[in-house]
Amino acid sequence: MKNIGLTGGIGSGKSTVSKILISEGIPVYDSDSRAKILMNSSIELKKNIIQKFGKKSYINNKLNRAYLSNIVFNNESEIIKINSLVHPFVYNDFNDWKKGVFSKYVIFESALIFETGSYKNNDFNILVVSDLEERIKRVKERDNLSKKDIMTRILNQWSDDEKITLCDYLIKNNSLKETKKTVLKMIECLNKKFK
Repeated sequence: MKNIGLTGGIGSGKSTVSKILISEGIPVYDSDSRAKILMNSSIELKKNIIQKFGKKSYINNKLNRAYLSNIVFNNESEIIKINSLVHPFVYNDFNDWKKGVFSKYVIFESALIFETGSYKNNDFNILVVSDLEERIKRVKERDNLSKKDIMTRILNQWSDDEKITLCDYLIKNNSLKETKKTVLKMIECLNKKFK
């Protein structure tokens, strides 16, 4: 079974691409959602996060997302720290998930495939990009953040130009209709490549 990475900066629309892939019967592992679950359910991971970021990381045994977001999204070295704690747990969870999947390939959706170096574990990597103003608009609607907070998060991720040099397939996601066409073409390409 081949691993295919799917990534894109905040607001690029990688979740939209995932939904299209799922609707076409392709198994997608959403690492960002699973990470949130694991950060609340894994005793060992909780202990590690509290050791690195302090007792305020959890309130009533639940992850204090506002507290952690404030630390990590304003400092690249803190992002690296949290990812180095969470990523091994996510990767183990992904490998367990794959055991129950029967497919030629699976999609590993993650915001930071290139930043963490995990793209090297994949057989193929897909990058979703979108115009900056479109990204800001999407994140504002979804997360109710200020433009300043959104830009801080965008600037703490690698630029699209840095990621493009490492990806195998690029999806420009500014119009849902065009994105769907591109994803369907890409599926054809993947089915030929991974028979």
